[in-house]
Amino acid sequence: MLDDKEPIATVAVRDLTIAKKFYRDTLGLKLSHETTEVLTFTARAFRLFVYRSTFAGTNQATVVTWAVGTEVASIVAELGKRGVQFEHYEMPGLKLEGDLHVSEGLKVAWFKDPDGNVLSVNGM
Repeated sequence: MLDDKEPIATVAVRDLTIAKKFYRDTLGLKLSHETTEVLTFTARAFRLFVYRSTFAGTNQATVVTWAVGTEVASIVAELGKRGVQFEHYEMPGLKLEGDLHVSEGLKVAWFKDPDGNVLSVNGM
C-alpha cells in the first residue's frame, strides 16, 4: 500500500525563525515552501517538514539521517566549521574517531538542532 509512496521526514521545533537559519544556513538545505507554521526544505528528492510544536526536542532518538557515502568525514568537518557540535555516544561495537563513530566500514556522526532533535550523517 505505501511501498511506492515517498515518506517525508518531519521535525518539531519551537521557533521557526531559528529553525530556518539552522536548516537552511547551517545545513545548507533549500527552503522550498514556508507558511506561518511549517517550513519545507528539500535536498534532491528528499523533503523535510519542520513545524512548530510544544513537543519540540522531546524525542531522544535520531529523527533524520543523511546518507552521505564517502563524503562523511569532509561533511562532518564542514558542519563543525559552521558551528555544529557533535554528540559522542558509547555504544557496543562503535569506536569514536574524532566526531565519527566507526564500525566495520560504517561511519556515523550525530548532532542536534537548536531544539535538541537528534540528526545524523552516515557513510562509508
